[in-house]
Amino acid sequence: MDRIAVLIPCYNEEQTIEKVVRDARAALPEATIYVYDNNSTDRTTQLAAAAGAIVRRERQQGKGNVIRRMFREIDADCYLMTDGDDTYPMEAAPEMVRRVLEEQADMVVGDRLSSTYFTENKRRFHNAGNTVVRATINRLFDSNIRDIMTGMRALSYDFVKTFPVLSGGFEIETEMTIHAVYNHLQIDNVIIEYRDRPSGSASKLRTFTDGFRVLGKIIELYRDYRPFRFFGTLAVLLAVVSILFFVPVWREYLRTGLVERFPTLIVCGFTMLAATESLFAGMILESLEKRNRRDYEQSRLQLHATRKAEKE
Repeated sequence: MDRIAVLIPCYNEEQTIEKVVRDARAALPEATIYVYDNNSTDRTTQLAAAAGAIVRRERQQGKGNVIRRMFREIDADCYLMTDGDDTYPMEAAPEMVRRVLEEQADMVVGDRLSSTYFTENKRRFHNAGNTVVRATINRLFDSNIRDIMTGMRALSYDFVKTFPVLSGGFEIETEMTIHAVYNHLQIDNVIIEYRDRPSGSASKLRTFTDGFRVLGKIIELYRDYRPFRFFGTLAVLLAVVSILFFVPVWREYLRTGLVERFPTLIVCGFTMLAATESLFAGMILESLEKRNRRDYEQSRLQLHATRKAEKE
């Protein structure tokens, strides 16, 4: 098992990967550096190997798929994730690693948004997207994470080995953050400097396509982690719609003693039935989710017991 593992997912980063590996080596000389190539068509793998990294491959395209393989294959006391595009300076890496190894943090977030991100990043929609995602998650999950989608994080062994990677693309950062928040894991924020990609280096993030995928992932995880709130809100909306359309029918009945808009009445009845079903669905799923949380805590206890036995 490695003491510290630096994990670098890469796709066509020949312009910067060599510098990223060397900077990681300088900042964390005791670390083992892994570069996971995701079907690059340039010299990324050759340059990473020449710089001293251990190069492995993930054929299934997508950052989430790469991270799934990384987490499955590598064992370490602390994992430092960073991107291969040289946008994250490594000066903060020792402090982030220290928070995990000495202060038992489960996730240390490299906070770009509190420093230079909004001035360095030249893609304005990325700035707005990061702000919207941060505000949405912090509101929905009652958290205070300063940078949701940062690619630089330090992670504990417990987190890595108990985190189910479900996303295949760039929404993986959102999934990791929400998982940590929901399970009450220790999350620290360390402010890091951010620099834009060097000239000639292109971002793989598709602003609108991946942005909508991230928002979809937030809704999906909110439904999964907060089912009563999600389905309860849906139930209230359906009930309100049903009542709004029912009121004119009821007034007409009181005035004339007749119901002349039976289709409207029928739709109101089915809408109210859907609201009731949504409410009960939320209650049932909330109960199941509490059981899942108990199972998760039990899995962490078993992981600790296994590691303790191995050390002895």
